[in-house]
Amino acid sequence: MLSLTGQVQHYDWGSTDAIPAILRTRPDGTPWAEYWLGAHPKAPSTLPDGTPLDQWLAHHPDELGAASRDAFGDRLPFLLKILSADHALSIQAHPSREQAEKGFAAENAAGVPIDAPNRIFRDDWPKPEMIVALTDFDALCGFRNPSSSLVLLSGLGKPDDEMLAPLGQDDGLAKVVATVLSGDEKVVAVVEGVVAASRTYLEEGTDEAVRGLARTAVELWEDHPGDPSILVALLMNRVRLTPGQQIHLEAGTMHAYLGGTGVEIMANSDNVLRGGLTSKYIDVKTLLDHANMIPEPCVGEYAQHISPGVGVYHTAFPEFRLWRLEGNNDVLNLPATELGRILLVTEGQLVAHCGTGDCKLSRGQSVWLPAGDEVTVTGQGCGFLASTGVDPS
Repeated sequence: MLSLTGQVQHYDWGSTDAIPAILRTRPDGTPWAEYWLGAHPKAPSTLPDGTPLDQWLAHHPDELGAASRDAFGDRLPFLLKILSADHALSIQAHPSREQAEKGFAAENAAGVPIDAPNRIFRDDWPKPEMIVALTDFDALCGFRNPSSSLVLLSGLGKPDDEMLAPLGQDDGLAKVVATVLSGDEKVVAVVEGVVAASRTYLEEGTDEAVRGLARTAVELWEDHPGDPSILVALLMNRVRLTPGQQIHLEAGTMHAYLGGTGVEIMANSDNVLRGGLTSKYIDVKTLLDHANMIPEPCVGEYAQHISPGVGVYHTAFPEFRLWRLEGNNDVLNLPATELGRILLVTEGQLVAHCGTGDCKLSRGQSVWLPAGDEVTVTGQGCGFLASTGVDPS
């Protein structure tokens, strides 16, 4: 059991105070967007003596656990984060493993530098992910039924019939998204009209569903004025997570986090296919080749209780699994003993007990738990336990 210190990422969309509050440090006026815990080579966590976790695991691969090593080699396959957004993140999707392997190989063969701004596949891994809300958390996730989108948009007034008409066709959603992201100046004019109608509706309209769409349009315009992808965002499901709820994102699911603070876990990858609400490089064709255009609802889910004080968030992703811990002076038996794990405390104080000694963890502190360490937790507080998602049996 070794204490971990993560690394902060200062992206423009981050909040200035939420992550410092969790880490019990003074805000410095800059946006603290993410706090990374893991062994990603871009920003590995460090051990008490300053050793980066990726270097430590390279010399102690047995700490990952046999099942993880069999599936992923001598590499920690997940990355745990605290994420806090005051502004919308980009609309994006992530590739499957097969897509990532093919895309990475193709860009290597084409001689595109790994750090080039127009590089899409920066490694050959997929990037499924999950976000668990610590505060109320707003997100866009997948597409709603196109006919429902037409009804909501018509509630704002008279949108451009020609541009949105394909939404009534079987494959119309993909056509509309491709048109919106094409860069045609006409699209911006349509978005301007929708935003103007949204402002009016927020002053006069009463239908709550239409008001929700109008709020999304106005909020995104304030952060990204003139961005045509706002119209894509209005075709997506908007979901509000309450603390403890999660959404998880499979390959190809278009999504964007809008605001709030949460614990995020993902495969240890840097592959992002962007579709809008960003100044970074966007390859519309590649995005649409990988994006899932099948409408489906997005609903927040709570952890399933599996033992006193321990709940698991179920996903089918082999790269990661996440548990939520609630300590109330009971003894909590931590699962996944045969896998390497990261324990993060997000509220109160928990004490981790194992054969090598005890470790008192206050809010914002974390530890690396090697495979084979049988660990129990006591105290009053909340936290999260992350491991590989493979079955150690």
